Amino acid sequence: MTRIVIRELVWVESRNLRHIQKHNVSKDEVEEAGRNLIYHQQGRRGLYLAVGRSKLRLIFLVLNREGAGKYYLITARDAGKNERKVVYEKEQKK
Repeated sequence: MTRIVIRELVWVESRNLRHIQKHNVSKDEVEEAGRNLIYHQQGRRGLYLAVGRSKLRLIFLVLNREGAGKYYLITARDAGKNERKVVYEKEQKK
C-alpha cells in the first residue's frame, strides 16, 4: 500500500471545522495526527481512513484526496477500540 503524506489539510469553517468540534477534537490535534499517521487504508468511494497520534490521544481521520499531499478532512474523532487495537498490534511488530 502506498503511504499517504499529508502536506496540507483543507479546512472549511462552516463544514469540517464545525463538525470535528462536535467530536471534541481541535484543528491542532487533527493537524498533529495528520503529521503522525500510524496507519491508513482506502475506504469506500475513494476516501482514506487513517489513525494518527496527537500528544494526548489517537485520532481517527476520514480524508478525501484533493491532490498531491492535499486532503480535505471529512471528519475526525477519538479512535475507537478496534482502531486502537490495530495501532497496538502495529507497534508490537516494530
